[in-house]
Amino acid sequence: MFPKIGEYCTLDVVKEVNFGFYLDGGPMGEILLPTNEVMDEIEVNVDTEQEVFIYNDNENRVIATTRKPLAIADTFGYMQCKDVNEYGAFLDWGLMKQLFVPFREQQKRMEVGRHYVVFVFVDEDTERMVASARINRFVGRKEIKTLKNEEVDILVTKKTDLGYKVIVNNAIWGLIFRSDAYRPLRIGQKSTGFIKTIREDGKVDVILRKAGLDGLNDAAQIILAKLEKSDNKTLYLTDNSDPEAIRLTLNMSKKMFKKGVGMLYKGGIIELEMDRIFLIE
Repeated sequence: MFPKIGEYCTLDVVKEVNFGFYLDGGPMGEILLPTNEVMDEIEVNVDTEQEVFIYNDNENRVIATTRKPLAIADTFGYMQCKDVNEYGAFLDWGLMKQLFVPFREQQKRMEVGRHYVVFVFVDEDTERMVASARINRFVGRKEIKTLKNEEVDILVTKKTDLGYKVIVNNAIWGLIFRSDAYRPLRIGQKSTGFIKTIREDGKVDVILRKAGLDGLNDAAQIILAKLEKSDNKTLYLTDNSDPEAIRLTLNMSKKMFKKGVGMLYKGGIIELEMDRIFLIE
């Protein structure tokens, strides 16, 4: 596979020089992997293959790095603004060179120190990596098929009255309802979830834990593990407990807690009392 700017690839190391290594870039020619772009824990040797990320340095030369950016081309990421000048803003994306965001690609003027959800892409005019905070232009550009209960990657972009707005599989909008957020979420957080509902407009509802039997088993196992570690094999939680107390103790929603308790009770594993549940010895 030929290397492309903004993507990972595995290339042959063809020679070593005093300032780094040259890699076989095929039609792109030899690509320099500078010494300062090799992470300390990685050993590079001639006549071996090396996985690298390809991008342009400050002099617009195509180079390779073993560092891992926060986002590659055609994906979304969450990054901190490190500098602003008369041309735009610059974000820390985990590489030596900061990522440029032109003013035309900003929702409003970016501020140093603040974090932003952005889409990373290769600018067709300059062939350089840039980012855009106008993410609505890029969500929904490509069609993907999702199935109910399918595991997906999510990026949290915004907290709303209903819950959390997320980007699913770097492609479509999704929503995690507040009642389904059994654990705290933060803007910019990347995680996995499961498709709960597929709407007619192509958007989806997402849950953090798989629905159905697998989800119940997961909740039951968490409750069981907590009981086994608790004093007297007892938890002072019941169906009447405050949802926040359940979340703080077990990191799950009250709805999931009730289902998990129900499975354990039907299995004869726990006993219920007015103010507690406990393991049956």
